[in-house]
Amino acid sequence: MTESTTSLRTALDGISGILVTPFDDSDQLAPDRLAPVVDRAIEAGVHVLVANGNTSEFFGLTMAEAERMVHAAAEHVRGRVPLLGGVGRSVHDACALARASRKAGAAALMVHQLTDPFVAPSGVVTYVRRIADAADGLPVVLYLRDDAIGLPVIEALCRIPQVVGVKWASPTPLRLVQAMAQVADRGLAWVCGLAEPWAPPMYAVGARGFTSGLINVRPDLSVRIHAALAKGDYSPAMELIAGIASFEELRTHERNGSNVSVVKAALRFAGQDCGAARPPSTWPLPEADLAQLQRLVSGWK
Repeated sequence: MTESTTSLRTALDGISGILVTPFDDSDQLAPDRLAPVVDRAIEAGVHVLVANGNTSEFFGLTMAEAERMVHAAAEHVRGRVPLLGGVGRSVHDACALARASRKAGAAALMVHQLTDPFVAPSGVVTYVRRIADAADGLPVVLYLRDDAIGLPVIEALCRIPQVVGVKWASPTPLRLVQAMAQVADRGLAWVCGLAEPWAPPMYAVGARGFTSGLINVRPDLSVRIHAALAKGDYSPAMELIAGIASFEELRTHERNGSNVSVVKAALRFAGQDCGAARPPSTWPLPEADLAQLQRLVSGWK
């Protein structure tokens, strides 16, 4: 394992902050608007940043936009923390974006789970291997949202040499225990992929670190939650998580279609406009949700 891979592996036990993708009033990319978001997150102590994740509206971007955003994120991060470049969609698109992420200077790839309606579990392994080969040695983090592909397939994915970690985004901690046990010899990072509210139960079974969209708005809260969990102090962690419960609950509205919308609306209320959320996300938010969010953000100030 190289020094950079060792550093990445350590960072993955921390917070993986999923960056928004900023747009202007004409729904065009506005990468410069991301700079203060990145700076605030790094200054607060966020350990890893991710471009082209779900909070980045990856599936709402063109491939050209996704490529531009991984380059823009790398320019803003400037090597201060590891940057993961999200890749996905068709195997050719994913491989092209893997090469672009490597060229941009990303420390690793995050492979989105496939949304194709005809996904063969065995085909997922081939898919990830193709991406890993295209990345020419860049480490790979799996984003696992559906553990129904089965433990044998999950093990095969985890044994791909370039894989260094798994974002477990399924609310199945006992299944996670089984998966971790099968590949314990690999020393992978097992990250809670369901953000702050699910971090305590995932920590309780052995995962470390968590993903976060909150870091775009209040990275300091995420860092305090991580610090408490890292010390095994579950009570203060749960108290802090209770303090963001209304924010996270708003994000679940419209069958989670408000997930990114709430983050972007909160940024706008905080004076850091990153534009609208693209369809099919909720935008604008319902008046009642906006009023509740504005009160919350005002209280945070």
